[in-house]
Amino acid sequence: MTTKPVRIVCAGIATLDFVYGLDAIPTVPLKFRTHRMELSGGGLAGNAATACARLGADVTLVARLGDDPFAGMITEEFAREGIDTSAIRRCPGHRTPVSAVIIDDAGERMVVSYSDPDLLTDPALVPEGVERGADAIYAETRWIEAALALLPRARDAGIPSVLDADRRPRRPEVIALASHVGFSAQALRDLTGIDDLAVALAHAARDATNVLAVTDGARGCWYMDAGAVVHLPAFPVKAVDTLGAGDTWHGALAVALGEGQPLARAMLFANAAAALKCTEFGGRKGMPRRERVDALLAGA
Repeated sequence: MTTKPVRIVCAGIATLDFVYGLDAIPTVPLKFRTHRMELSGGGLAGNAATACARLGADVTLVARLGDDPFAGMITEEFAREGIDTSAIRRCPGHRTPVSAVIIDDAGERMVVSYSDPDLLTDPALVPEGVERGADAIYAETRWIEAALALLPRARDAGIPSVLDADRRPRRPEVIALASHVGFSAQALRDLTGIDDLAVALAHAARDATNVLAVTDGARGCWYMDAGAVVHLPAFPVKAVDTLGAGDTWHGALAVALGEGQPLARAMLFANAAAALKCTEFGGRKGMPRRERVDALLAGA
């Protein structure tokens, strides 16, 4: 395992999240008063990049934003985290993705998001050579053109890559391009038509040559190892806010793989980081630093 900070390249969506705390998620069209509120960056890749940086990695983020004030707020937050923003493209005449998020007292969330349907998707926005010197690559399905461009480069460079498949990909061939794929529970069920996650994962992995996994919140994760389905329970925590937990898991997995951690340890590392994120309110703001993850693992 390496002793220097690993370099991770993340590619995908970055947003600005307005996060509201309520006793319960509303089910009726009335006015509600929040008891807490945070303004935080979000988005799968934006969150994963932040998780990687908090865990000690050197991170470059490839993303697209509009030319509105929200874009500046997002890039300034990344800069404060020490993330390289030179590959973030501002798209004139377009709007930055934003989300309104409601967190209830059990830590569960409801997300209402907006993404400019005309925001550029051109894979040429992924800089040539951005993967050089990287120890691992992260990509996701919200900007699938970037994943299709970047994941083969990781494979050709012989470095691990993580695909965050939080929804069923509209270009399913992307699944085979990553060395490691982490599905959300819903995405795997949508892909396979099978409700039982262990069975669904084994079904999806029948002809796979890469490592497939699925996360399911407090139930932990399942992953394939030498043809067998392995269940890894979640760390028991008091969940305050689950927003960004899955993104944290995928970012942490990329860091662990980039460091050369064995598969079982890498999955445990990802579970620990995701669990700790759930203990603090505010989406990305709850993502743990490396010392907290190492301390939790030391007691495991």
